[in-house]
Amino acid sequence: MHDAAFAADPHQVYDRLRAHGAAGPVELAPGVDATLVVGYETALRVLQNPTLFARDARRWKALNEGRIGLDNPVLPMMAYRPNCLFTDGSVHLRLRKAVTDSLARLNISRIRRDVEPIADYLIDQFSERGRADLLNDYAKLLPLLLFNKLFGCPADIGDTLTSAMSAIFDGKDAVRANEELTACLMALIALKRRRPGDDVTSWLIQHPAGLTDEELKDQLVMLMGAGVEPERNLIGNALLLLLTPDDDGHGAGMLVEEAIDHVLWHQTPIANYATHYPVQDVDLGGVVAETGTPVVISFAAANSDPVLTEARRAHGKGAHLAWGAGPHACPAKDPAQVIAVTAVERLLNALPDLTLAVPEKDLQWRPGPFHRALATMPVAFSPTPATRMAAQVQNRSAHAPAEQPHPMAPAASSAGQEPSRKKGFWSSFLDIFRV
Repeated sequence: MHDAAFAADPHQVYDRLRAHGAAGPVELAPGVDATLVVGYETALRVLQNPTLFARDARRWKALNEGRIGLDNPVLPMMAYRPNCLFTDGSVHLRLRKAVTDSLARLNISRIRRDVEPIADYLIDQFSERGRADLLNDYAKLLPLLLFNKLFGCPADIGDTLTSAMSAIFDGKDAVRANEELTACLMALIALKRRRPGDDVTSWLIQHPAGLTDEELKDQLVMLMGAGVEPERNLIGNALLLLLTPDDDGHGAGMLVEEAIDHVLWHQTPIANYATHYPVQDVDLGGVVAETGTPVVISFAAANSDPVLTEARRAHGKGAHLAWGAGPHACPAKDPAQVIAVTAVERLLNALPDLTLAVPEKDLQWRPGPFHRALATMPVAFSPTPATRMAAQVQNRSAHAPAEQPHPMAPAASSAGQEPSRKKGFWSSFLDIFRV
């Protein structure tokens, strides 16, 4: 599941496994064996049975025995972290409640209001060129910058957070990037303890669960990891569908919401994940998953299970597993969909003649066992003036209360002054609102 052939056509693997049962053996990365669940009913059985299938990766037998190298590329996605994804029982309930209660304070109108100026800012960066890579110039950066806003990041911390997360996702000097990520999040937590704001970081700090600084850091990392990569792929795959209708007409004349739902069914942004570790040997439809071995859920394969043919044809909202199921189901599916819809609508409205700059067959899918993600999406369009952010600022300033800080203005730098190093995307974005 880690080579170019799988990236190009993952369903060949899912179909081959399904021909023999509801689950089968796979190799996630060199030397990393797992059982992949491809049947819908069996996926639900695993996801909804935390007593038999634990999420705590400290149960991973091969890793504990030293048979998995610490430099293995799947470890960042699979190794234990003390956050909602990798904990069970009362610890999981405590951490998840802090996260879900904090996310519940984000209303849909606020999310749209936060996404729109970020989308406009990014579009302005390339609109005068008449060409762009919608993955790396737009779909990747938008959720990164949005999390800076939702976390309440000042300029310097936000720049580091954006660059560090980008490096981790791209596999560039991941050790140093992880150190920078940890340092900037601890600085953010210290800042928000001193000076709380109307943001997710402050809400997590104030939650009755009483999270420690380490716990806060790990929940913030989890929120970004679980939000940025899936959101980037959801936006990217929806844009691909809308720009390249297939032979059956999927994509042609679709509403953006319909395209998003189609992607969740057919190009599931996180295709394979939710690693579980059986607490005893378990028979999964003829394949025995041994105690302490990884059992990975293929959301993409489960969604294409013939059992769901009628539901898929009707594009049923509730049947697909793109958001998971059970006690670890995604707690932010509504905000995630609003972010994607707003990002796609904003782009298509700004650049109505957007077209792919290469044939669809020439697009490359990023190798990797977990995601369904394009590497790039080159597009062309009629050049337009980069004036969208100016209009946003003018409109917002006209409605801002007199003598009050602008709602998009940043908190003060953690150092109390402007950073001297080169500005990143976040500090440059915030500068526009510093009126």
